[in-house]
Formats: sequence, structure tokens, C-alpha cells
Amino acid sequence: MNALDKRPAPAPSRFAAYGTELPSRLLLGTAQYPSPQIMAEAVAASQAGIVTVSLRREQARGRTGERFLELIRDLKARILPNTAGCRTAKEAITTAQMARELLDTDWIKLEVIANDDTLQPDLFGLVEAAEILSRDGFKVFPYTTEDLGAADRLIAAGCEILMPWGAPIGSGRGLANPYGLKTMRAYFPGVPLVIDAGVGAPSHAAAAMEMGYDAILLNTAVAKAGDPVRMAAAFAAAIDAGRTAFEAGLMEPRDMAQPSTPVAGTPFFDLPPRSS
Repeated sequence: MNALDKRPAPAPSRFAAYGTELPSRLLLGTAQYPSPQIMAEAVAASQAGIVTVSLRREQARGRTGERFLELIRDLKARILPNTAGCRTAKEAITTAQMARELLDTDWIKLEVIANDDTLQPDLFGLVEAAEILSRDGFKVFPYTTEDLGAADRLIAAGCEILMPWGAPIGSGRGLANPYGLKTMRAYFPGVPLVIDAGVGAPSHAAAAMEMGYDAILLNTAVAKAGDPVRMAAAFAAAIDAGRTAFEAGLMEPRDMAQPSTPVAGTPFFDLPPRSS
């Protein structure tokens, strides 16, 4: 065994939300898995600090939903209920209040959907609901876009974290507007930013982390993978690698080549002529 083999494993990269330090920069959804057991194994492999749960979906399942929520409570992760499927601010507020009562948490991932085809956030309804829920003591995690005006209003409404989409939910297209996402990161340097939706491959997650984003929330890319458990581990590694690269300082891209070995000062030797 050499000295390198004796090095301790790197500690998981962490970030804080609403004053709470979380053990991972990966947030994982709990829908669409082949079975509850595979979902639990995927969460463990991802080392996710937060798992999201759709209260409306589980309520619709009746007693099956109750058993699923019991399984979620047994996971070693914090539960973040969401308002998925809500089309109005009023509907989202009611769902959030029910989630707080049922799951005993004031954390809520706030979704107000404007369009059935793209599942794009309704920014007007989102801000309205965020203001009311924040006044009611909720810690709101808003699913939004990279729109800077909406972001300003969400922060003014009391949100201490923003969750812009990478691409439409479940599309797997990655970062559809990298320029807009980079601008958002630069515009809000002190606000935790989480890419939520559209991430389809570990490389997408790594790219977002290299921009300086704080965390990634994903679901479909893991749940629908051929091997969800291994895919969860792959995303965890990619997120950690991307964040490490950001903190280490990525080189700036150049328009022209630059030799890695400089020519100036390089010795040149007179070689004997080759024999014929």
C-alpha cells in the first residue's frame, strides 16, 4: 500500500438552506421508481440530503400512499413536500398547508404550473403564493425559471433559495439556457441556487455545478434509468466533481491554441548528420 492509498475519502460537499446545513448537494425525487425498495436503495446510493414528495399524488393513492409516506419517513434524508400539479396560487397554498399538517415540516417546494405541455412555472402565481406562505412561516423553495425579475420578487417575498429549471420537467435536455443560468448565478452571488428539472445525465449536473450552482434536484433521470441505484451514485459523483472543479478554479476558454510547453527558452541541440 502506498501513501496515496492511505488518504481519507473526501468529505461530501455540503450546502445550507434556511440556516440548515445539508449533507449533500443532491436533492432526489421519489416518484416513478420501479418499486419502493429500489427507490430507497437509490436514495441511499445518492447520499441525498433531501427527498421530495408530491402530497397530491400520494393522497390520491389512499392507503397505498400512506404506506409510501411511512417508507419515506424511514429514509435518512429530510422530506421536502412539493405542490406538484397545482395550477393556481390558492391551490398551491392549500396543498402546502396540508403538507405541513401531515408531515410536520414548514419546508415546501412551491410549484405553480402555467402550461401543461412544458410544465413551465406560472411566475405570477408563484410570487403570489410565495408571499403568502412566507408570511405564514413557511420556508419556501420556489420552482422558477432563470428570469431575473421573477427572482428579485421571490427574494423580496421571503424566499432564501431559488430553484430555476434547467429544461422542462422530465425532458432530460440538460441546461437549455446556459447563458441565462450563468447570468442568474452572477446576479445573485449570495443566494443558494438549485437547478430543478430537465437534468438528464450526470454531465448536465456537473456542468451546472461548474457554473457555481449550489445543488441539483432531479428525479426522472434516476428513477427511469436502467439501473436507478447505479445512476443515483453516478449523479452523486458528478455533482461532487463539478463542485470541486468550480471551487478549484476552472481555466478560462481561449480562442487560440496555447502550447502547454513554452517554446521560449527551450534548448535546441545540434544533432550529428544522419549517415546515408
